[in-house]
Amino acid sequence: MESPLSPDDVAQLIEQAAETGDLALLRRLADAGSTDALDQLVESATEQENYDELRRLAAAGNQDAADILAELDADT
Repeated sequence: MESPLSPDDVAQLIEQAAETGDLALLRRLADAGSTDALDQLVESATEQENYDELRRLAAAGNQDAADILAELDADT
C-alpha cells in the first residue's frame, strides 16, 4: 500500500511537471485533488497551445480554462 504524498512532495512534482511540460502528471495530480496542479495544468496547456486539454478542463467546469478559450476565440 502506497503512502499518500506529502504537500511538499506534491509541490515538487508540480514544479517538475511544469518544467518538463508533463500534462499527464499534472492531470493526475489535479484529479487527485491538487488545486495547485490544476492551476499549473491550465497554465501549461495554454503555453503548449493544447486547446483539447483546455476544452476538457472548461467542460469539467474550470473557469480559468473557459476564460482562456473565450479570449482566444475573441482574438480570431
